[in-house]
Amino acid sequence: MVCSKCGFQLADNFNFCPICGIPVIKAAQQANTQFAPAKTNKTPYMIEVQGGSFLMGDKNVNRKVSLVNFLLSETLITQMQYEYVIGKNPSKMQGPNRPVEGVTWYDAIIYCNTLSMMQNLHPCYSIGNITDFRSIDAKSPMWKRILCNFTSNGYRLPTEAEWEYAAIGGKNNSPFLYSGSEIISTVAWYGENAEIATHDVGTKAPNKLGFYDMSGNVAEWCWDYMGDLSTQHQTNPHGPQTGTIRVKRGGSWLDDPQQCTVYYRSGSSPIGKSSNLGFRVCRSSIENIM
Repeated sequence: MVCSKCGFQLADNFNFCPICGIPVIKAAQQANTQFAPAKTNKTPYMIEVQGGSFLMGDKNVNRKVSLVNFLLSETLITQMQYEYVIGKNPSKMQGPNRPVEGVTWYDAIIYCNTLSMMQNLHPCYSIGNITDFRSIDAKSPMWKRILCNFTSNGYRLPTEAEWEYAAIGGKNNSPFLYSGSEIISTVAWYGENAEIATHDVGTKAPNKLGFYDMSGNVAEWCWDYMGDLSTQHQTNPHGPQTGTIRVKRGGSWLDDPQQCTVYYRSGSSPIGKSSNLGFRVCRSSIENIM
């Protein structure tokens, strides 16, 4: 990108030319940036993702992963959606259509099972015969026995593989660093443009599958324990069977561009929570359950 007045080579994060001082008009501002608004109802709007194979993670390593069809929520779970199901809003930066934050991994699991039961779906998560976890303390050792039934029709967190596959655009994916664009400011609220706050979901452009905020705004809990990615061809991987850290993906309003790429991996204790960490939900496709 060069300055339209003096021709100086500009970095992507420049808002003004350092030579002549005129405002920088970026490609994202020059193009037609109109897009359909996100559906912000009391329950998440789900988009079906067609299965396929892709190279997961660092493309310098041939980590082939194959996935069957699944459904993923169009947006991060909003504060309105969370409060509708759980009855309270733990978020620090409040607004009904802002992403819920201040939630632990356990809180996300409880939301999934509670919403499933509200909609007469079979919960994915269980601890023994228990599927209603609302009375279980986050520090309880019972959580170590949690299982996910991926053949249930209820809501769950996406696996790390499902999350990345959706973020890059599915089977006909694009080679973008960020989910939907090579220009981060087009698709993400991040450290340089978010003004130290979350923003309403769906106010940046979606990726090619219609998912908003998979880069930036708040990072997202995934199901998997954190561990090294396998170099073997895997089908529908669910991550390591044991661990202490759960995966989070996507980056947030607090993060630099690198942490908002579709490949960046990090993790947190499942009891951890912060104002830059939320989640979106997933469901197994009916045709794969039957």
